[in-house]
Amino acid sequence: MTFLVGNGGGFSGDRVDAPIPVVRSLMARGLPAAMFFETLGERTVALAQLERRRDPELGYEPMLERLLEPILADCFRARIPILGNFGAANPPAAARLVARLALRLGLPDLKIAVVGGDDVMGSIALDQLPVHEADGSIDTKSARLVAANAYIGAEPLVEALRLGADVVVAGRTSDPALAIAPLVHHFGWSFEDWEKLAVGAACGHLLECGSQVTGGVFWDPGFKDIPDPANIGFPIAEVTAEGGLIITKPEDTGGIVDLRTIKEQLLYELHDPAHYITPDVVLDISGCHVEQLGKDRVAIHGLRGHPRPETLKVTASFEGSWLGEGEVSVAGPNALARARATADVLLRRLEMRQLGVRARVDLIGVASVLDSDDGALWRGYEGPEPPEVRIRLAAEGADRDNVDQAAREVLAMLCCGTAGTGGARWRLTPRILTRSYLVLRERVPTSVMVRSAREMVG
Repeated sequence: MTFLVGNGGGFSGDRVDAPIPVVRSLMARGLPAAMFFETLGERTVALAQLERRRDPELGYEPMLERLLEPILADCFRARIPILGNFGAANPPAAARLVARLALRLGLPDLKIAVVGGDDVMGSIALDQLPVHEADGSIDTKSARLVAANAYIGAEPLVEALRLGADVVVAGRTSDPALAIAPLVHHFGWSFEDWEKLAVGAACGHLLECGSQVTGGVFWDPGFKDIPDPANIGFPIAEVTAEGGLIITKPEDTGGIVDLRTIKEQLLYELHDPAHYITPDVVLDISGCHVEQLGKDRVAIHGLRGHPRPETLKVTASFEGSWLGEGEVSVAGPNALARARATADVLLRRLEMRQLGVRARVDLIGVASVLDSDDGALWRGYEGPEPPEVRIRLAAEGADRDNVDQAAREVLAMLCCGTAGTGGARWRLTPRILTRSYLVLRERVPTSVMVRSAREMVG
């Protein structure tokens, strides 16, 4: 029997209507299936923790209700469980939101699981842990800790499904665990069957970024075209009990699934293709091969698995410095000269005021992505005269007010700047710095609580 795994989101901020055709396709095929949402980046949990500090009922995926409302009733009635790390820093609050949504949709018996244990900020001393992938520039002794979350594996998610959960709300899980869990639950795979778990990990890895495997990011007009990118379909995996794996997408959507999209996503974020570490299994894709079975259908063969590591990764986020940004535009004849003059004045103003910030200027439309902090590319630019230039000043420093004042210098250019200056804006944001550690998995106990929507709302 084939089991279907659909993905409805690849990061916080993904398209909120993407899950609809995926669920529609799962229902039409009539096979056992599950949906998962992967909405957490390395710093997303830290930002969510800051939100939770401001309001104890926040700190989860802000688009959660918009993502689930169109599909929740259909998934419940079709017995398609939904799993997601959209609980972020506050899974209980996210679960309560799902419960309120379920009651509004007339689903009082919908069962919601809350998976806990990933938040280790108050239970583990980070300075006693080995550092993994360290950024040596971070002064962790003086920086304030914002969040510390362990990447937990699929076992508590499987337990939630075993207890009958229709929606599993978790915080920081590993991305592949969200696909491994429904596969282990459905097929009864052992957590020591490394070859089968490797298939689950590859399934999760291919699907975790949503449309990246169906043409998103892959798309390069004129070189790697995809059909109907405004309606790009999110991926669906077909998995068999024996370990067969096929990636496809809903038929009525845009995008593409071919050998190229599969290969690009397989290699995405892999430091070592023979040793991709997850909490549940170490995935080895070094001997795998891919096969185009038809339109938007690719099979992956030859995946290997090795025993899971004894440790889990903990990502700790610290309050960093402040980032100030200011932008203003110039347009029309002589725009490049006016933009350069504006940039020079802005940098000179920061020196005059002795604000003590690190600063750079980018001339968007001339050089902004590949330039260095000294502006070598825009200073040496000798190409065609641009019709317009957007000038961006970025300032970074530990003193909030100094950084704010630096960014506000851009506003002054509305009257103090060159002819034709307009469209000014500025903003100030806190920076989050991350460092990863390794912790023995037995030091990260997990918990699972399952209640109906009626019980959860009370």
